Amino acid sequence: MDVLQSLSFSPLWGYVLAFGVAAAICFGSLPRTRYIEDADSRRGLAAFLLLSGGWALAHVGYLIAPTPAIQYTLYVVGLVVGFAAVGPWLYFCSAYTGRSLHQNPTVRWIAISVLLAIIALKVTNPLHGQYFTTEPTTTPFPYLVIHHGPLHWVVMGLAYALAFIGFFILFELFAQVGYDTKPLFGVVLLTGLPVGLDVLGATTPYLLPLTYSPLGVAAFAVGVFYVYLERFQAIHLTGETDDPMILLDAEKKIRDWNQAAQHLFPDLAGTRGAPLATAVPSVADLSDEPDSILELDRHGQTRYYRMTVNPFSANSARLGQLITLTDISHREQYRQQLERQNERLERFASIVSHDLRNPLSVAKGRVELALEEGTQQEHLEPASEALDRMEELIDELLTLARTGQQIDETEAVRVEAIATKSWEMVDAPEASLTVEGEFTASVEADPERFQQLFENLFRNAIEHGGTDVTVTVGALDGTRGFYIEDDGAGIPAEVREEVFEPGFSTTEQGTGFGLPIVREIVEAHGWTIHVTEADDSGARFEVRTDSSR
Repeated sequence: MDVLQSLSFSPLWGYVLAFGVAAAICFGSLPRTRYIEDADSRRGLAAFLLLSGGWALAHVGYLIAPTPAIQYTLYVVGLVVGFAAVGPWLYFCSAYTGRSLHQNPTVRWIAISVLLAIIALKVTNPLHGQYFTTEPTTTPFPYLVIHHGPLHWVVMGLAYALAFIGFFILFELFAQVGYDTKPLFGVVLLTGLPVGLDVLGATTPYLLPLTYSPLGVAAFAVGVFYVYLERFQAIHLTGETDDPMILLDAEKKIRDWNQAAQHLFPDLAGTRGAPLATAVPSVADLSDEPDSILELDRHGQTRYYRMTVNPFSANSARLGQLITLTDISHREQYRQQLERQNERLERFASIVSHDLRNPLSVAKGRVELALEEGTQQEHLEPASEALDRMEELIDELLTLARTGQQIDETEAVRVEAIATKSWEMVDAPEASLTVEGEFTASVEADPERFQQLFENLFRNAIEHGGTDVTVTVGALDGTRGFYIEDDGAGIPAEVREEVFEPGFSTTEQGTGFGLPIVREIVEAHGWTIHVTEADDSGARFEVRTDSSR
């Protein structure tokens, strides 16, 4: 009773209260760790809080212990428990950020070895006296004064260096998901403040020469569990994958996103708290559908993303939605290619059943008449012509099938050079080719198919414009691409969309495959083609290469 009365107005109780509150906060935060979904993160943080609370509690015991011997023992226990807390902290940081260092046996053995070595230095301090020395005092109250030695500062520096490795790992994740790192720096600052208190306690009479680190750990616990627990979990969700992810609250307002989403949607910058429909309307339009495909233009290419929307919850409460976008461009493009091939097969089947049936019927009928009447010359010549027609149709069909195949390898080719070379393959001595101006444009293309494109357009111009037609090749104004036009009769406006359909021809001699082959070549390169009227009323074909791969 006399001891308690002598201490009733002592500054001791201020220190006891500070460390007691730190211990209470650490222990009081433990139940909230059950809301952490990842088991390793949960175990690491729970152990970290338990040891940190134990460290602060050991300091309380050290301050109020009745004898110097007990004070000494509790102080050493606190030092051991405090340094041991670094291990669970790093374990949590590794697990939380998706690393596997905490599961590596070599890393674990190194950590245990370092811990045992440090414990040995602290426990054997009475033998070497390099960690700390003690001195009983009654000012400002009876306690055992601790004078830190060189080993204390070395070990404390090591502990803080290891702790800051964990902070750096967290900072890297925050930066990766594009999250504001200022709050994290604030928590780090709170945790580092006790270092200044340690220095003041060792160099000035204003503070006792104690280890104040448990106070910083308690501040970190407050920061994590009472301010950032839900946000840490949100960052963990959005940062654990390379897929673009956007986290919404219950009102469909944007809470967080990762770096991949920022790259995909630059307009996300500065939109925390904004409605999804305002920030990213293309995503908002599909967010109510359970599984949808989002089509986006990325650097001149069309990309496809499968969008999934899942509920997000923490602390057993529904908080909002997590939108994940998975790039399925290759699969979607393959699916579309299969659809185009199926459509092409259907067109081929129609052509075979229609266009080939007519000359086949002619040839068959003439042969039958020749056999019945015995007049071979009269019937066999039309039959031969019908068979030639079939052969031409079959060749064109095979060409059309091959030109529709995907192009894997391209190279830079000069349009002027390919046009000139293609013109040499056309048998039209009275026709002429003009390359407009100094046309030196080049495109990424398959040279063989590119030449076939020009040959078919040149033959089409001669077939419809006459053997003395003039063909002009030039660059398009204001866009990437080129045109081929002639001074012939042109193509009527009402059939310009039909000329690219297989089997369509405005002449009886035409097979109707020349321009469809051109379109297949153009589309295989990722370009577009458009037919219009030339300045001199002829036909003009414009090929735009803006969407070229």
